[in-house]
Amino acid sequence: MSKNKDFSGTSASRYSLALYELAEENNSVKEVEQHTLSIIKLISNSDDFSSFIKDPTSKKDEQLKVIIKISEQYKLNSLLTKFLSFLVSKKRFFYVEKILKDFIETCSKKRGEIKAELIAAKELAENEINNIKEELTKNFSSKIKLNYKNDPSLIGGLIVQVGSTMVDTSIKNKLQQIENKMIEA
Repeated sequence: MSKNKDFSGTSASRYSLALYELAEENNSVKEVEQHTLSIIKLISNSDDFSSFIKDPTSKKDEQLKVIIKISEQYKLNSLLTKFLSFLVSKKRFFYVEKILKDFIETCSKKRGEIKAELIAAKELAENEINNIKEELTKNFSSKIKLNYKNDPSLIGGLIVQVGSTMVDTSIKNKLQQIENKMIEA
């Protein structure tokens, strides 16, 4: 195996940070971030594209043609197109999804956002989610990037996690605690 086997999170963050710094120099962070989200969405929604990226037999010129075609079709920022071409030339296109996701995280961190997870037993309305987000923003004195999920298995209540802080008010958790106490008794 080649040295690519050990491509770490550190390597991905270096590439993503380089992309961020280039985008910042060109005053195009917001546009590059939006286009990056489109590429990530394309990778997750297209099995063909995802397979193409991960196919070790794909040739550089084939990969470059695909990048150009996608760039034209989605009208990608030229900086992002050059960056993707650079990844191909450095034989790092296999890791493009990891690098682009790290880039999105970098953008979020640079804006001072904190990631938060909200899991609710019932489907929440948009205004309820926004109220929770506003309350978290006040409590943590920082912008919150909230990821919301619905999980009926919780029976009732919420689970909120901001960084390493977690609040679990779900009925499922309370039942689990009662079960554990009964087992200990």
